[in-house]
Amino acid sequence: MNTERLLQTFSELVSIDNPSLSERLVCDYITSHLKKIGFTTYEDNVGEELGGNCGNLYGFLQGDEPLKPLMFSAHMDAVEPSLGKQAIFHEDGSITSDGTTVLGADALAGISAILEAITTIKENNLSHRPIEVLFFVAEEIYGLGSKIFDYSILKSKESYTLDLSGKVGSAAYKAPTLISFNITIKGKSGHTGFTCDESIHTIAIVSEAITKLKMGRVDKDSTINIGLIQGGLAPNIVPDSCEIKGEIRSHTHSKAIDLVNETIDVFSKTAKKYGATLISKDKIHIKAYETPLNHSVVKRFQNVCAELNISPALHSTLGGSDNNNIEEHGINGLVLATAMNNTHSCEEYSSVSELENITKIVINLMRSRD
Repeated sequence: MNTERLLQTFSELVSIDNPSLSERLVCDYITSHLKKIGFTTYEDNVGEELGGNCGNLYGFLQGDEPLKPLMFSAHMDAVEPSLGKQAIFHEDGSITSDGTTVLGADALAGISAILEAITTIKENNLSHRPIEVLFFVAEEIYGLGSKIFDYSILKSKESYTLDLSGKVGSAAYKAPTLISFNITIKGKSGHTGFTCDESIHTIAIVSEAITKLKMGRVDKDSTINIGLIQGGLAPNIVPDSCEIKGEIRSHTHSKAIDLVNETIDVFSKTAKKYGATLISKDKIHIKAYETPLNHSVVKRFQNVCAELNISPALHSTLGGSDNNNIEEHGINGLVLATAMNNTHSCEEYSSVSELENITKIVINLMRSRD
């Protein structure tokens, strides 16, 4: 591998504005690289469906015929603030933004590693598996791009998604179902000085209901969060409507559904107690999966880490990724830690050594014979 080229690719990708649904320039950058290497590429029309300017990008490179294909994926979008990003390289080997934006290592570090890996393989004429690459749009919006991709075109039955924070060598084999919910309580407004006794105070109802719920980690596998509360018109008016928005995550799909129903039931009973009404809706964004630890996709990763003297660490995560949707279509995989830390913040950082390590892992996975 060529470290200087790897870092240049990463720096160039970071400098491209890539908020969700505006990944066009990143897609063009990747497409140009893939075609130079000899990949057949295809961009779908998911962007049009979602109201974005770019679709999911697929690429295929033929490899050694007896070997089964492997897929490698990463997403092209970044969370805000992402406009005007710059990669700043420090003497200690760390890489940060200037502090006013995210760095975008999530998941541009993964894209950089994939591009450097396939470039190294091709320029050195190294034997390799048939390689599929897939770069998704709108991952940061509950994995929308990967949710509606046409998986029937894929040849691979195993995949590696480069989209996990933490030390390179870590990999997630298990991830949760994620369900968002909206609950609106409808009461009766009134003037606080004259008709408050005849009113139904919806913010008070919401507050009481929340005290009956356990926020945060419910058990080792599940979390509940209410992240937004909106209601009221003025300090002297009893609010006749209050809306909350939250989400539930669980490694067990049925448990996530049960927790949503239990949460709505608490609000419903509290609203009924005070004569208010309730409107609720919920949406399943991703479904839980668990890749067996004895699966070949896991053992291959462990073997590659051992070859590179990198300590592998398999664990579950309560974070979702495109791999949730990939697994739902019968493709077993792992989500690999990819030189990204403190993600979704302006303190996000990467490092030269970790970018090198994940690239080495990808190269060896692409060249693996098992």
